[in-house]
Amino acid sequence: MIASSSEYLPLEKCPALVLNADYRPLSYYPLSLWSWQDAVRDVFLDRVNIVSTYDREIRSPSFSMKLPSVISLKHFVKPSEFPNFTRFNVFLRDKFTCLYCGDKKNLTFDHVVPKSLGGLTTWENVATACSPCNVRKGGKMPKACGMIPSVQPYKPTEEQLHRNGRHFPPNFLHESWLDYLYWDVKLEP
Repeated sequence: MIASSSEYLPLEKCPALVLNADYRPLSYYPLSLWSWQDAVRDVFLDRVNIVSTYDREIRSPSFSMKLPSVISLKHFVKPSEFPNFTRFNVFLRDKFTCLYCGDKKNLTFDHVVPKSLGGLTTWENVATACSPCNVRKGGKMPKACGMIPSVQPYKPTEEQLHRNGRHFPPNFLHESWLDYLYWDVKLEP
């Protein structure tokens, strides 16, 4: 859902999109969002610039300001080259799809070379699998059971995960964020 008006949204539903100093989101998936309190605090501490605001104003007895909807860091934060090895990031690398049958439901992960046969829990040996495929493969080698992953598991870069994350937009987007998200998508004529 893309929201254009924020004057009636509760404050908890008014997070700020956080951009790096180069005006790219710190993260696409999960989207780099800060609570309105954190955004306002960092505005006052002069750590961020306000790029865009909601229609909403916040007030104290002596001050009022428009609530920030997009902020940018004043100092560039160098992104890490490789993401953390987590279950979520494995699913994101594999686009939330079983690498054995293509199903998108009941996902878990599978050790391509089973742990019982010396397989390690690493990017290169863990694949997204649906529960039925994981049970069917069991502790067997891929060739022995005829279940070869459609893509060989690999260690992704942050950029590869960001690219995959763009295929899974968040449930809520404010219209002020759109100019800063997916800026490298091919434009329509």
